[in-house]
Amino acid sequence: MKYSQNLILSLIIVASMSCSKSTVPTPTTILPPSIPVTIIDPATLKGTLMFHSNFELPCAIVPSSSITEKITGKDALLGSNNDWDALMGNILSSQPYFNYNGGDLSKRSASLVSDPMNPSNKVLRYNISDSWADASGSVKARVQYEFYGVKSGLKEYYQSVRMFLPTDINLLRKYPNTINWLTIVEIWNNITWSQTVPFGYRLTLGIGKLIPTEDDLHFIVDGQDCILYPDNSQKYTTIWSAKAGKVKIPVGQWFTMDYYFKEGNAKTGRFYMTIEPDGGKKEVVFDITNFTHNTTDSNPDGVTQFNPMKMYTSKELIDYMKAQGKPLQILWDDFKLWRK
Repeated sequence: MKYSQNLILSLIIVASMSCSKSTVPTPTTILPPSIPVTIIDPATLKGTLMFHSNFELPCAIVPSSSITEKITGKDALLGSNNDWDALMGNILSSQPYFNYNGGDLSKRSASLVSDPMNPSNKVLRYNISDSWADASGSVKARVQYEFYGVKSGLKEYYQSVRMFLPTDINLLRKYPNTINWLTIVEIWNNITWSQTVPFGYRLTLGIGKLIPTEDDLHFIVDGQDCILYPDNSQKYTTIWSAKAGKVKIPVGQWFTMDYYFKEGNAKTGRFYMTIEPDGGKKEVVFDITNFTHNTTDSNPDGVTQFNPMKMYTSKELIDYMKAQGKPLQILWDDFKLWRK
């Protein structure tokens, strides 16, 4: 059954209260990622293919409601597990959609465009040129696809997607501060915006700048418990975090980003991630063993909500790009999900 527009709006308003990185300050324990010995064969981690799409025709982005959009159609170059319209019913209990939480086309968009490196290839482009006040009144900027309501919680899953960061993002090398909030993936285990769902937790993967002076961009990741109070205010506590200071994020070229998520505690939870630039070598970015669910949850039941492709950041960062006359963009292609 499809969500009504009112229900979608209600979910967006509530979710917007949960997603901000501007949360109540809490003590942070920084744990370095485990030192990888070898790159793991993905075949040992992937499991069963759930869905994949290369965003080729006849795939299109269409309105999902008056305030949201969705991807529709079957990728003609793929033979199975490629139908965006069949996700709800087969895999999800709700319609996946783009959540902008406000703004308009003059400020943000998700669109299917030609690959800047290969015009015959279609890709998904996220574009943000300005910030806006969301449903909670906070001024920030967001484009994210929501895979919410996974029918059977994902205790282990694997995601692969190709990414392209246009060279304009190099302007952030001179951003006059560190960058700790430019989210590209968010995993909720469990959601942090419902009074009926206990044991809130999120794993956030992002792009960061580790020092306030000029520097390259690097991946950052953290795992956080969340307390949701009766008035719907929240407190996030960082359980672990890691910064991939030795891995420079490729800019101006396509690279494949793969990650593996395993639900578990301090000894059994795992987040493993690699990148592989086109024509280059695969490199381990993170191999972390730690909590991937709320630290007080004695019976976790798998991930049912996550944002596999996300661009979410602060007003300040968008203002900096805007002052240079440039939007913030990320391009995506060859999206794949496996469950184990």
